[in-house]
Amino acid sequence: MTDKVLGVILGGGQGSRLSPLTQTRSKPAVPIAGKYRLVDIPISNCLNSGIHRMFVLTQFNSASLNKHIKNTYHFSHFSTAFVDILAAEQTVQNSGWFQGTADAVRQCMHHIVSHEFDYILILSGDQLYQMDFKDMIEKHIEAAAEITIATIPVTAKDATDFGILKADEENMITSFIEKPKTGLEDWVSDTGEEMQSEGRNFLASMGIYVFNRDYLINILNENEEEKDFGKEILPRAIRESRVLSFQYEGYWTDIGNISSFFEANLGLTDEIPKFNMFDSNHAIFTRARMLPPSKISGTTLDKTIIAEGCIIQASKVEHAVLGIRSRIGKDTVITNAYIMGSDRYQTLEEIQEENSKGNSLIGIGDRCFINNAIIDKNCRIGNDVKINGGDHLEDGDFELYAVKDGIVVIKKGAVVPSGTVI
Repeated sequence: MTDKVLGVILGGGQGSRLSPLTQTRSKPAVPIAGKYRLVDIPISNCLNSGIHRMFVLTQFNSASLNKHIKNTYHFSHFSTAFVDILAAEQTVQNSGWFQGTADAVRQCMHHIVSHEFDYILILSGDQLYQMDFKDMIEKHIEAAAEITIATIPVTAKDATDFGILKADEENMITSFIEKPKTGLEDWVSDTGEEMQSEGRNFLASMGIYVFNRDYLINILNENEEEKDFGKEILPRAIRESRVLSFQYEGYWTDIGNISSFFEANLGLTDEIPKFNMFDSNHAIFTRARMLPPSKISGTTLDKTIIAEGCIIQASKVEHAVLGIRSRIGKDTVITNAYIMGSDRYQTLEEIQEENSKGNSLIGIGDRCFINNAIIDKNCRIGNDVKINGGDHLEDGDFELYAVKDGIVVIKKGAVVPSGTVI
């Protein structure tokens, strides 16, 4: 796979549905599971599948993503492996931004084709899943396909949010519809007994594609008005070419909005999580940080993930993810929350100075109550702060926080004064 396949990871657009987490960073750079970034998921899937050459295409707020990749993915000087950033750039031929997924690949193609490969694997940078791409590529080769689309069985309720496909007995895709609102009964597929028993009767595109090298070059050059794979390129290809469906039945979620992001993170605390981080065959790679072990004093913990370098003095933490360098004060209760942590420790001198001025420290203070919330990185939550998310709160965007689907998101670096109630 190392010689045959090149990976391309799409960094996504502005990520407005994940705002305010994407106000200062791109979607693939959003922290997940306390210590990773979203982009680590597709990169790790590639590395575990023997694909060691990857480009990450970025456009919006890419500085933190660039820094993360530069500090994380180092390979031997004697290896051809790389993970490189390709940012949107003005050229003589094109002076505009990426206009869609296909346009992003088209604009970067002159960099991509400078490498030798037979197949190109195109991935999204904002999905959570574990997948061996070798199986997909082998099926692509066996079927003599020009494109292979990874598909996942979904229910009728979920089908309206995805591109839905139909395939023949050889798994060749015969038709495609984008986010159908009516006539779903015409799009039922034979997804297998197990999937059908769960009501998952529709094949949805996962936004994961394998293209033959020359075919991709040709189809992108044929009509430069087509800017998007899902909406324009693939429907035309299905009519004209051999497009294979590769059905995947494992855990997969599209991190499209705050509620799905929140649910995916808290789902990791389940006794048997759908996404298994403790699988040595599907290791998740990320930046190696020289952090101390976490220190916990007087805290009742239940269904909680704690990353490295934390100092926890809370009275109770339940159904929560605590990110790197999280600091939580005494008598604080945290439930149903993702605390992202911080990028640095404050020195003892800084702490003394902040205390003398009555300022809040980085982290969460004493006697706080936090429920149904996401606390972004480097926040300073004072003492006696109450944050209680839920359906009783209306959605809105405020100076220090936003509310999305009842989830309170404290913005990166926000200073929440002592005694605040949200």
